[in-house]
Formats: sequence, structure tokens, C-alpha cells
Amino acid sequence: MRAQRINRLSSVLLILLSVTALVTVVTGLFWPPPLLEPDEGTQAHVFQISITALLPMTVIVVGTADWRQPWRSLLPLVIAFIAAVLAFAGLYYL
Repeated sequence: MRAQRINRLSSVLLILLSVTALVTVVTGLFWPPPLLEPDEGTQAHVFQISITALLPMTVIVVGTADWRQPWRSLLPLVIAFIAAVLAFAGLYYL
């Protein structure tokens, strides 16, 4: 029962982190940072932190997954993967 709770929480966090990365890139497409800013900006740091946190969350999701129900276990991974790919595609466009 405890592994199921950990998996559910880490699945939600995995999706939130990947969607956060996507949202920061999308907002960067519409509102680019000022040109004279000495640092990369807050959006870049939020993106970097969310992408960095995806790896440990993915390990937790895969480690606590119930593989007797593969579709239920893979759904958060697929959603996070699609959001991360879209985020990196948008970042490449920038």
C-alpha cells in the first residue's frame, strides 16, 4: 500500500515538473526576457530545475510502479515524456 501511495505522488510530481518545463518555454516564446539582463532569467532557472528534477522522479515512478498493470504505470511516464519533448522542441525554436 505504501509503494502505491509513493507511486501516485511521484507520478503527479513527474507530470507537474514536465508541464512546468513546458509552460516556462511557452511563456518564453510569448514574453522573451529583456535583452540587457545580465543573467539568463527566472524562466531559465525554473526550466533547469524542473528538468533536473525529472530524473529522480522518473526513477521513483519506475521503481514503485505496479507492473501488473502496465498501462496505468506507463501513463504518467508517457505524459511526462511528451511534455518534455515539446518543451525541448520549443527551447530549440528559441
